[in-house]
Amino acid sequence: MKLHELRDNAGATKPRKRVARGPGSGKGKTAGRGIKGQKSRSGVAINGYEGGQMPLYQRLPKRGFNKPNRKEFSVVNLGLIQKFVDAGKIDATAAITEDAMIASGLIRRKLDGIRVLAKGEVTAKLNLEVTGASKAAVEAVEKAGGSLKVTSAAAAE
Repeated sequence: MKLHELRDNAGATKPRKRVARGPGSGKGKTAGRGIKGQKSRSGVAINGYEGGQMPLYQRLPKRGFNKPNRKEFSVVNLGLIQKFVDAGKIDATAAITEDAMIASGLIRRKLDGIRVLAKGEVTAKLNLEVTGASKAAVEAVEKAGGSLKVTSAAAAE
């Protein structure tokens, strides 16, 4: 096969619909937009518009609150940590810190800290030091004979 013989699969691309190209095209004159009105003009954006009636999204009450200074944690599951230990990317004998997780490629960035969740099985004896952890994750690590140390709550706040 040569470069000039390359072809897309049959039916992979459709030719674009050329509108307003005369009556013989089937999409001539008004180009399938009907006659007059806002929708027949260009530059129309009327999502959520209800013909002048107060739109539903404005009629419903506002609810909730987003804390402006809340902490954002990177989340990692125990099963993934175990997978990295099995692959030899993380040394299970030494303490597994947040920096070690980043260096191994387990997570990309720390954000405000790392929180460990209990999804997945853990068999290795892990010694974890992280900003946060779920109760189930702490129990699972201790059940496997390891320890999960949550660093100071002040750092997590």
